[in-house]
Amino acid sequence: MHDDATANATVAAGDIARLAGVGRAAVSNWRRRFQDFPEPVGGTSSNPLFSLAEVETWLREQGKLDELPEDERAWQLIRNSADDLELAWLVSRVAATLVRNRLLLGAWDPPPEPLVEAAAGLAARHGTADAVEFLFKRYVETHSRRVSTVPAPVAALMARLLGPCVTVLDPICGPGTLLMEALFERGKVRGQERDPAMALFAAARIAAKGPETQVREGDALLNDAWPDIHVDGAMCVPPFNERGWGYEQLTNDPRWQYGLPPRGESELAWVQHCLARVSPGGRVVVLMPPAAANRRSGRRIRAQLLRTGTLQAVIGLPAGSAPQSALPPHIWVLRRPDDTAGVPATVLMADGPIEAFADGIEAVGHPVPIIDLLDDDVDLTPSRHLPKVAAVRMDDLDRTRDTLGRFTAGLAGLLPGVGPETRDLAMTTLAELARAGTVQIEQTPMRMETESGPVPLLTAKDVTLGRGPTGQGEDGRDVVTARPGDIVIPVVTRLVTARVMTEEVALGPHLILIRVDSAVLDPRFVAGFLRVSAELAATTGSGAYRVDVRRARLPRLPVDEQRRYGEVFRQVEIFESAVRQVAETGGSLVEQILQGLINGQLRPSG
Repeated sequence: MHDDATANATVAAGDIARLAGVGRAAVSNWRRRFQDFPEPVGGTSSNPLFSLAEVETWLREQGKLDELPEDERAWQLIRNSADDLELAWLVSRVAATLVRNRLLLGAWDPPPEPLVEAAAGLAARHGTADAVEFLFKRYVETHSRRVSTVPAPVAALMARLLGPCVTVLDPICGPGTLLMEALFERGKVRGQERDPAMALFAAARIAAKGPETQVREGDALLNDAWPDIHVDGAMCVPPFNERGWGYEQLTNDPRWQYGLPPRGESELAWVQHCLARVSPGGRVVVLMPPAAANRRSGRRIRAQLLRTGTLQAVIGLPAGSAPQSALPPHIWVLRRPDDTAGVPATVLMADGPIEAFADGIEAVGHPVPIIDLLDDDVDLTPSRHLPKVAAVRMDDLDRTRDTLGRFTAGLAGLLPGVGPETRDLAMTTLAELARAGTVQIEQTPMRMETESGPVPLLTAKDVTLGRGPTGQGEDGRDVVTARPGDIVIPVVTRLVTARVMTEEVALGPHLILIRVDSAVLDPRFVAGFLRVSAELAATTGSGAYRVDVRRARLPRLPVDEQRRYGEVFRQVEIFESAVRQVAETGGSLVEQILQGLINGQLRPSG
């Protein structure tokens, strides 16, 4: 029996996976394998929605669910009480009801009473702070493309770089991720956010942690909520490449102490806004797009930041570290000048993975004289000012040589045992096996989005390199899922690769899936012959192969003999991997020797 709260509720594939405690690929697989799996009742082809009541019943009948968790029931009640466009505002108001007495945000209408009761139940079970975070995280999972959240490691690094502060400001705080990180060491936080729902989320999340919270709505550049304050520190992630930031209205604004930000350099407006809101000597940390370091339009402001000693450090981060760009961003660390300290002679430059800065940037950074940066370009890109060649040490060289020796010493022992064969093998084709029902062949779509989405996708390159899934996509009926024992082959390749899967995974585009009846065919036996069958591929004009697996020929052998072949093919794969390791290690050794000789770090020993 379903109660009224969930009778009309709908759920996405990710919700179903969470209910059943499985991955999203498993849900996609259920939809394909089970004819009685509930049909979508809404959504889109790439993101279908299902009736929660029907899904709950089906999961129970399949023995995959004992009872719908109360937290999930509360979330589905809240989620299904508004359409997608209004959901953020509704969920943020529900979260805010739990901490309303602590909020210092403007008035807003309370949500419906049943939703307030559902939120109160969450708070009673988990505590107020965890209940608020539960609601926020569920909203982000539901609408990940509508919320720009700073990756947690980046937020933590920015908070560390800010240093000790009592009061902190984030003038474009979004859902409050940076301010949440700042709570660990600071006493008061203030924020401003354009989106009312995200402003309320930020206020609720911070207030749930207990400290004094002031988050206000509005655009901090055009309508600053804190025009007269001076905090100890400020940090933010400004919108990248925003042209409508208020250039015309703010031409003579007093915040532009380092120069009027160009129309296409909105990030420099946010940097100067933060500097104007910190006390003399206060620290500012801003996540910047890499183009801000070298665009010609901003070079005068960059030069002024250098001449006054305001810019202290520029840190290059890996690609994917910014919430709104796939490019590798930079962190600018600035300090508002005061009368107690002179102008420094250098700027610290650093570049690397986030974990490299765990002990501070001073240990890995490289000081660059400011005078060297004040040329015509004023290029602040860290990689252009860091030492180009890593030192070659003899212990590293010896270690690589020893590793190569170990690899080569055991190489011959990895070869499988094989003997001569004089019999003629009766052959069949994969097409004949498919007609007999012992083989299923399926090709994934030729066009799929693999850059974003919640579902890990195995790409053609992943198959070729023998690695795990690196693509990301959406769930849907067009997603093909491979199971353990399935064979996956790239459709177009320069070297035919047939990979036997050991785990369930969703497949990306340009792949062929072959599923065999294991009582009749051994997967490794089939995969091995697929790699070498002369009829398997037709050469294209580019030198690559377009695979035609149906023409592939296999010998007709008893399954026990197939398994012996399959074991040999498995050993050949191990040998092949070892040969690849030898080649990679040998190449690294050659590079180290040549680099050391050319740069004077090594000399001939004879």
